[in-house]
Amino acid sequence: MPDQNQVHAHRTWLFVASCISLITTSMVFAIRGDIQAALSTDFHLSGVQMGLIWAPAFLGFTFSIFACGVLVDWIGMKSLHILSSIGYLIGLGFILGAPKPELADGAIVEGIFAFKGTTMLYIGFMAMGLSQGLVEGVINPLTATIYPDKKGKMLNILHAWWPGGMIIGGLIAFSMTQMGVSWQLKLSTIAVPAIIYLAMCLVRPYPKTERVAANVSFGDMVKGTFKPLYIVLFICMWLTAAVELGPNQWFPTLMKDLTGMEGILFLCYTAGLMFILRFFFGGVVHRFSPFAVLMVCSVLTCIGLFWLGSLNTGASKIVAFSAATIFGIGASYFWPTMLGIVAERFPKGGALAMNLMGGAGMASIAFVLPMMGKQLDDGGAGAALKSVAYLAIILIVVFTVLTLGFHRKGGYKAEEI
Repeated sequence: MPDQNQVHAHRTWLFVASCISLITTSMVFAIRGDIQAALSTDFHLSGVQMGLIWAPAFLGFTFSIFACGVLVDWIGMKSLHILSSIGYLIGLGFILGAPKPELADGAIVEGIFAFKGTTMLYIGFMAMGLSQGLVEGVINPLTATIYPDKKGKMLNILHAWWPGGMIIGGLIAFSMTQMGVSWQLKLSTIAVPAIIYLAMCLVRPYPKTERVAANVSFGDMVKGTFKPLYIVLFICMWLTAAVELGPNQWFPTLMKDLTGMEGILFLCYTAGLMFILRFFFGGVVHRFSPFAVLMVCSVLTCIGLFWLGSLNTGASKIVAFSAATIFGIGASYFWPTMLGIVAERFPKGGALAMNLMGGAGMASIAFVLPMMGKQLDDGGAGAALKSVAYLAIILIVVFTVLTLGFHRKGGYKAEEI
């Protein structure tokens, strides 16, 4: 029988590798937002076109995380985790190799095999999106498997490194901007954590998923997923992801337009709030009903987005950061709490249930980004933020109903597999 210290060390190693891979994922998110203006200038792209260039990253994320719902049990978590790192490096190569329009008429080679710069950007962001989906598709069921007795808490700690990575990426991007460094070099920093977690993945074995270890059949996994509550949560995930990640991706550009200050600093600030709340106060979800937590988050996010959307260049730093504080606190618990509920209420659904939920979240962003880009082009930054705030009103209603419904049934409880 393995020594308990060895067991602890092994699962800590896998958890740290998961955290570093999530840092890579969110560094992409932060740096991609920071270099938006430079990319638009170099490749002559409007806000809508930039949103469409970004969209495949989220569609790729959606496709791979959906696929992981099944493949993670068959291929194994280790292989897919390794593949995600390789995908980041491939995507980085395509983006850095994309020629500007003025070079060879925008094509890297002439003739039928021509690859225009925008095409290579599209492919590169798609590859990164696929890798982001693979990461999310592996680390969520992996965490639930190695910490079966505290899924919600550990998922919150794990996903603290999403804003943690945004802080790292944001500060790197801001520092490089001050030094006049190119957007290509900024983006290249993503390779560092990708290579680190690749090395960590290669040297340790991975367990079977919780569903496989419990001998739950594929058919029972499907039955354990598609229940009325899950369908409601699946729909809500489209909205929670939209109000959290949509504004965050555009934050560097939007906040600079609204306040005249460096927008990336707002992203780092709200990410810092998320990190503190998820890492140090992840257990708050279990002190109250997770649906009550989501209800309060929806209210705060709605207020924060409307307030941010009402700012102008004359707004003081105190007012601007106060509005950002309300938004940052509100958006903190959406993603990990939704996944935690799925892990606790639908344990037989396994990786399928969790990955379908994560995929729904990222699919929504693929639609929200071009929508916000159009609002930015037509109505300005304020209109772009307010358009997303209306979605939070729907969430307030739904989570209030769910909170009251579970209260009448005696309170929220996790189910055993």
